[in-house]
Amino acid sequence: MAAAIGVRSDYTSADLRQFARRSGDAGQVRRLLAVALILDGRSRSEAAKFAGVTLQIVRDWVLRFNEGGPDGLATRKAPGRASILNDEQRARLAEIVETGPIPAAHGVVRWRLCDLAQWIWDEFELSVTRHTLGRELRAMGYRKLTARPRHRGQKSDDIADFKKGSPPVWRKSSGGSREERR
Repeated sequence: MAAAIGVRSDYTSADLRQFARRSGDAGQVRRLLAVALILDGRSRSEAAKFAGVTLQIVRDWVLRFNEGGPDGLATRKAPGRASILNDEQRARLAEIVETGPIPAAHGVVRWRLCDLAQWIWDEFELSVTRHTLGRELRAMGYRKLTARPRHRGQKSDDIADFKKGSPPVWRKSSGGSREERR
């Protein structure tokens, strides 16, 4: 069996417990307390049992603690999947969105996500779903805006004819109250 990885000694178990008291991250508190047990001289098996994890996970926590101190044990956000488009491709996509489609060349009069996905396939040979493309465009600062529909035969003077005016101003009636009329 290999020797255990040593824990850095510039922090005491009391220091780690103090960090744990001030931390708002429950996962970081659990990791700090497990490393504090190891610094107290308890076995790593006991630390793993206390934290409810395996020995391998405790080993990973010790490596993280040695590398980054108490902040190295904070809960990190998973990096997620890498973006399909690189920066150059994103710049070209922004350019084509800004200029708009050329109906004769692109076959559309306005960009839809499916049209842009087809343009990306034609241009870069990358398959991108509409949902992924929508997220990419939103991250680039674009929002989906659609114009209010207007009938092609609609006339502007017809709108004025059918527009509702302001409600009449309410005035006190001149007839007096009901009791006065009786």
